[in-house]
Amino acid sequence: QVQLVESGGGLVQPGGSLRLSCAASGSVFSIIAMGWHRRAPGKERELVARITSGGSAAYADSVTGRFTISRDNAKNTVYLQMNGLKPMDTAVYYCYATTAVGNYWGQGIQVTVSS
Repeated sequence: QVQLVESGGGLVQPGGSLRLSCAASGSVFSIIAMGWHRRAPGKERELVARITSGGSAAYADSVTGRFTISRDNAKNTVYLQMNGLKPMDTAVYYCYATTAVGNYWGQGIQVTVSS
């Protein structure tokens, strides 16, 4: 079992920045990759970014160049630095961890981009 706790969401103006954090606990040795999905109102959930245990990162086209995912293996924590935020980034962001036996999810955290 892996437990995930997200933090760092909130309200920000267009063009602003936020950093999301996701701390993993439990069977962290089994984690292959971690990342973030988001679900905007009325839309399907989409992958935002993910990073493997080896540090290889991938991003959705819509966030490439604005968002950066990183991880601190010593703290079992993954971060999503979000710069140049747009109203279209408004969503509930979910942290996830992939293991050999399946995916685990955080409870979700709200990010609202509005003036």
